Amino acid sequence: MKLRFITSSLLLLFNVLSLYGQENKSIYRSETLEIQQISPYTFVHISYLNTQDFGKVGCNGMIVINGGEALVFDTPTEDAVSRELITWLEKEHKVKVKAVLATHFHNDCVGGLEEFKARGIPTYGSFKTIALAKEAGFPVPEKGFEEELILEVGSLRAINRFLGEGHTRDNVVTYVSSDQVLFGGCLIKEVGAGFGFLGDANTASWSETVTNVKSTFPDVRTVVPGHGKVGNAELLDYTIRLFEEK
Repeated sequence: MKLRFITSSLLLLFNVLSLYGQENKSIYRSETLEIQQISPYTFVHISYLNTQDFGKVGCNGMIVINGGEALVFDTPTEDAVSRELITWLEKEHKVKVKAVLATHFHNDCVGGLEEFKARGIPTYGSFKTIALAKEAGFPVPEKGFEEELILEVGSLRAINRFLGEGHTRDNVVTYVSSDQVLFGGCLIKEVGAGFGFLGDANTASWSETVTNVKSTFPDVRTVVPGHGKVGNAELLDYTIRLFEEK
């Protein structure tokens, strides 16, 4: 009961601060990596990918820290940046990185996976992600799951669910109920974004999938897209409309 009260109080404080534009504070920044705190226990890590079609693209991942442990969702884009992220977590937060999970098979999710493996950190992805990463010749997560995987970090839980195809055939979302934070990855677009890369997409199912996400996690307050600015549930509605009109 005491832990629930403390968590609720911290979440309320973050919600109040957001009214004054003080949320998403950048707490670490280098040329290759930025880390923002977005709620009491969740953080966004941002690394960069040089693409032929879109130029230099910022790529979002998520971190959850609690009880001396950390979970990472999507790796930075390169092993060197994964090393930078892990070092920051271990030195600045004095936490053990318990696991990393890739939300889909593209390089902006698995590009830095080998550094986690080299350090003996368990690497997760859905069985679909594992198969598609192997087929594409990208780094491959070691531990698989079918539709849902719940990972624990300290006293908190992160729910990882496959709710349908969209950006890819394997895109998974992650929900941290304690902070009411959803990491949508590349399934979810920031408000105002275009379609982005559609080479592996199922555009016909995309809106329906995001509608499933919205109904599965109705209490979400903060939404992290795969690229661009963190927002609220409006990002879900925007993504639904975007692909309804395609």
